[in-house]
Amino acid sequence: MRAIGLMSGTSLDGIDTAWIETDGERVSAFGPAATVLYDDGLRADLRRILNLAPGLASDDPFLRQVESQLTREHALAVTVLGRAADVIGFHGQTILHAPDVRRTWQIGDAALLSHITRLPVVHDFRSADVAGGGQGAPLVPVFHAALARELEKPLLIVNIGGVANATWLGPKGEIMACDTGPGNGPLDDLAQKHLGQPYDKDGALAATGNIDQARLRELLAHPFFSRPGPKSLDRLSFASVVESATAGLTPPDAAATLAGFICAAISQTPWPAPPKQVLVTGGGRHNVTLMAGLTARFEVPVRPVEAVGWNGDALEAQCFAFLAVRSLRGLPLSFPATTGVPTPQTGGRLYGTIL
Repeated sequence: MRAIGLMSGTSLDGIDTAWIETDGERVSAFGPAATVLYDDGLRADLRRILNLAPGLASDDPFLRQVESQLTREHALAVTVLGRAADVIGFHGQTILHAPDVRRTWQIGDAALLSHITRLPVVHDFRSADVAGGGQGAPLVPVFHAALARELEKPLLIVNIGGVANATWLGPKGEIMACDTGPGNGPLDDLAQKHLGQPYDKDGALAATGNIDQARLRELLAHPFFSRPGPKSLDRLSFASVVESATAGLTPPDAAATLAGFICAAISQTPWPAPPKQVLVTGGGRHNVTLMAGLTARFEVPVRPVEAVGWNGDALEAQCFAFLAVRSLRGLPLSFPATTGVPTPQTGGRLYGTIL
């Protein structure tokens, strides 16, 4: 099937969109990909909703207004590709993720998106996993496995978005995954506060600072790191401890400490065997300070996914195109070793009719 995937991550930078052709098990063709950036107003509204989400009702007028605008931006992202498709995989924007109380919330109006694009839409990818006792994240490991069929194993694929997660692929077809800790989210918030910019471009602010080792130990003492995987995070799960651990630091030292924290959390996540290499995707691979930090902490090559021919800017969007087709075929999206769900779990809901 020809599928368009849409992903708007917790970094709140915009919408990634990508076209692929797939049967939900292999990718037979890659097409165009693009990113539609959020304007400052929508980004600010989404940040506000993130903070309000625990107490928001689903029919809140402000929420509904932002959801409509968000959906129309996703429709624009579909048209930007200029490719015909059979189905859209629509992740939506996560505003709350609390799997321990069996709740995950992605906003986005699948009916409106289907109406504007005149295409069927698969959406709500995480709810079935969470309802079944899983963490609901990460969902990209099965796509990583499809892409990495011919690569040497064990292989570690690290995605640094607003939250960081990793997929470990074993030599016998094993797939394991979990969120490793915060990703760009706290660094983006720091850059917004001190630089008036949405992110720390190239890790420049962090590169001028020094890691406060005592604060780093404080951050790594968080109970999340003693829990066995699979496990997942909300973008704001570490908000209070990050605020405490960076209080009183200069902006460069705070950024350097947070960058060190992200890298340490990734490198200390336990796996059955050390990887032969580490491939990095997500916006974090553009952060020179993060890439240097990871390189220093691993004894194997650490490279952006482009080194093996993948498109790190499009990979998650491609994933949700892939998962949309898996959903239509009734194939599992998540597994006990990726989300902790008791048995392999299908997911996604279809709005519209597949022709």
